[in-house]
Amino acid sequence: MADTAPSKPTACLALADGTVFYGTGFGATGRTVAELCFNTAMTGYQEIMTDPSYAGQIVTFTFPHIGNTGVTPEDDETGDPVAAGMVVKWDPTLASNWRATEELKAWLTRTGRIAIGGIDTRRLTRAIRQQGAPHAALAHDPEGNFDVEALVAAARGWSGLEGLDLAKDVTCAQSYRWDEMRWAWPEGYTRQEAPQHKVVAVDYGAKRNILRCLASAGCDVTVLPATATAEEVLAHNPDGVFLSNGPGDPAATGAYAVPMIKTILDTTDLPVFGICLGHQMLALALGGKTVKMNHGHHGANHPVKEHSTGKVEITSMNHGFAVDAQSLPEGVEETHISLFDGSNCGIAMTGRPVYSVQHHPEASPGPQDSFYLFERFAEAMATRKAS
Repeated sequence: MADTAPSKPTACLALADGTVFYGTGFGATGRTVAELCFNTAMTGYQEIMTDPSYAGQIVTFTFPHIGNTGVTPEDDETGDPVAAGMVVKWDPTLASNWRATEELKAWLTRTGRIAIGGIDTRRLTRAIRQQGAPHAALAHDPEGNFDVEALVAAARGWSGLEGLDLAKDVTCAQSYRWDEMRWAWPEGYTRQEAPQHKVVAVDYGAKRNILRCLASAGCDVTVLPATATAEEVLAHNPDGVFLSNGPGDPAATGAYAVPMIKTILDTTDLPVFGICLGHQMLALALGGKTVKMNHGHHGANHPVKEHSTGKVEITSMNHGFAVDAQSLPEGVEETHISLFDGSNCGIAMTGRPVYSVQHHPEASPGPQDSFYLFERFAEAMATRKAS
């Protein structure tokens, strides 16, 4: 079936079940095929589009005012947009924000990302929630020429995220140092000039603001590629190891990441902290399992409860896979759960400073309820050195 088409549609979104949406295209022209998800955040569309965890996904924004504040290089989570495409309700207006340096449309065109506006995103979101995240093909042609059958066939023929290792596509090519701290008024970004802890961050698709939070917590950060071995990690003589966020199927990335993490855990007493895909990597290394979710969690308004304190944090999330809490072995405890659906949002080893969370404590966009996790990591490193 087809959605009501405008008089001159310049973009087309085709789902694998044959549903077709027409709208107004902006950004780059051409075609892209990916998994379609939705994000409920009211701010931070630029951070979302540049979050490496969105590799292989087209993002439907449920909030209608997308593009109104333009873009600025300060808000990039990596060099260029990583999400495959953008779906919005209303076409972006001219940017109105003192920080803006470029219009969203021009930015998407320059960086090669396709977008479609004029879509009933409420209807689309309901379909994703009810039927699961579909495979989709998104095309933008200023002349409005679309081979709908070919687009539907492309969506149906896409292999999907299960079994797909995307961390190797978004990780850094070589190691580098990071000392930039979180943005603060009025200075903006400042540098960590007196770090107290040496941290190796394994990059499965790390967001810049996670690295900034580590630096703000007193860390001297060295970032290594996703394929780094335990020997390469330990060669830096770190006080702690951080496992970053990232895209794709954790079981696929785990083929090379899990052996490294197991060696770190078996041969050292280093504190280990993981976020998002890093959380899933740690769970796999400890003997747990991960599962594909129906439509995942994507937004900046997700309530998460910490079992030990009863505290509820409003968090930023982006994940389509989850750790199966029932698979966690003895000696590994569940520390956080989602209050939306009860899914796992955190684990820890009993008696050791090894822990991880599914949500994003760097929370940009979003509140800062979970920054204590970075401070906890720094405290664990300080305690180890003191003993």
